[in-house]
Amino acid sequence: MRILFVHNTYQHRGGEDAVVESEIALLRSHGHEVETWFRSNDDVIGMSTPSLARNTLWSSRTHYEVMDRVRQFQPNLIHAHNTFPLISPSLYWAAAHVSVPVVQTLHNFRLMCLNAMLLREGRVCEDCMGHLPWRGVTHACYRGSRLASSALAGMLALHRGIGTYRNKVARYIALNEFCRSKFIEGGLPAERIVVKPNFVDFDKPESTDRLGLLFVGRLSAEKGVATLASAISKLGNAQLRVIGDGPEFDSFSGLESVVQLGRQPGETVRKEMSCARALIVPSIWYENFPRTIVESFACGTPVIASRIGSIACIIEDGRTGLLFDPADAQDLANKMAWALENPENMAEMGRCARQRYEAEFSAEVNYRKLVEIYEDAIRSG
Repeated sequence: MRILFVHNTYQHRGGEDAVVESEIALLRSHGHEVETWFRSNDDVIGMSTPSLARNTLWSSRTHYEVMDRVRQFQPNLIHAHNTFPLISPSLYWAAAHVSVPVVQTLHNFRLMCLNAMLLREGRVCEDCMGHLPWRGVTHACYRGSRLASSALAGMLALHRGIGTYRNKVARYIALNEFCRSKFIEGGLPAERIVVKPNFVDFDKPESTDRLGLLFVGRLSAEKGVATLASAISKLGNAQLRVIGDGPEFDSFSGLESVVQLGRQPGETVRKEMSCARALIVPSIWYENFPRTIVESFACGTPVIASRIGSIACIIEDGRTGLLFDPADAQDLANKMAWALENPENMAEMGRCARQRYEAEFSAEVNYRKLVEIYEDAIRSG
């Protein structure tokens, strides 16, 4: 097949960007022709507020350049990932104009929540679920600005009103059943939403002694960094290694048992995962599908995580990891202490985690599912 990937990259490279790169490499490795049409959020710098707002509603550049690329490349379909803010929903209309079906991966809740996380003031918030997000404007949920929130809400209102999301996307990809249910609740057509998780392509790790605990991710409030810092402070000398950077970096200041490694390349992350007793994922929001969990499973490392949203569906409590009550530092501390005191049990969970990876999250399993989705989208188109 010939596939055109469309993606609005982020200023700070994140999980979505990594997923796009991985899927492109996977398809090319199987002989498919893949071209890309990318925009970068670096281009937002210097744009006036009115210009950015207009672009968010409808990007003429996207409309004409994508049609031109399609005429040159003649793809069987377009696979879109992030389209906000520079690509805009005009992408879907451009694809329809040249009769090419679109597959859209839903990495977050942007189509129903202005901050894309269903989170407000440190708690899960579904106030805008199922209707236009005007409450999000009142609360200035997008970047703390009512003006910017109004522009985003206007974009959602316009394209819901003219049927863009209902009629112009052949298939949506949700990353798990929990998120699929939320997208249906938010108004997307159920019959067009299929489930395909993220994947990684890791060889089976060599056996090694596993010591200490590990956190990998952005150090921000929604990731539950404060909960983790409080929990580790209750455990005395239990070692925690932290990979990542962000606004909550100083949360671990003064904790002698914490080693902060900052941002690290993927090879270092995999090595650290393969040596850890468990990965900690203390998020307080409905993460769609933390790629770090799949990476941890691939490394044969169980995960201790919040019992919230899709995370509770990915991790089997007592089999591939342990679950604790979200934002409950004492419960997390108890689970971490148990993990450190029971290495044999954690090793068995790690073996089960690797088996789960091979059965559901490996590259080959993901490839077959992705091609099935493409073929279904083309038939429906």
